[in-house]
Amino acid sequence: MRARPGGYRSVPHTADLRVEAWGPSREECLAQAVRGVCESFLDLAGAVEVRLREVAVRADDDEDLLVALLDEVVYWLDAHDEVPVEAELAAVPGGLRARLHMADIAVLPVTGAAPKAVTLHGLVCGPGSGGWRCSVTLDV
Repeated sequence: MRARPGGYRSVPHTADLRVEAWGPSREECLAQAVRGVCESFLDLAGAVEVRLREVAVRADDDEDLLVALLDEVVYWLDAHDEVPVEAELAAVPGGLRARLHMADIAVLPVTGAAPKAVTLHGLVCGPGSGGWRCSVTLDV
């Protein structure tokens, strides 16, 4: 059976941002979640990578790993006005090694409210039929 390609979608949610993502592997699913969060408030169509950030993301389970990864996205956004335009994720013992290809937000068209924090409400991340799926809510 051929694996389905990854993707994401924003889901209407009162006063928050909700993103669902999927992929043939955990790492692809999480990378799609990163992309979905960033594209929820910026137009990344013409984004140009200006630097590479390599970070270790650690967690005890897959849901906490999703939260920790998106916490990194919110941190780089708040502290350095950068967002990943691509996330390369590799499994390592206890978590992920993330290579985040960053763009400066000052040159990107804003299309929505930026996320401020990842919430635990309705958090889901795990394997399913045909691959991995996750759902996450962020405060905006």
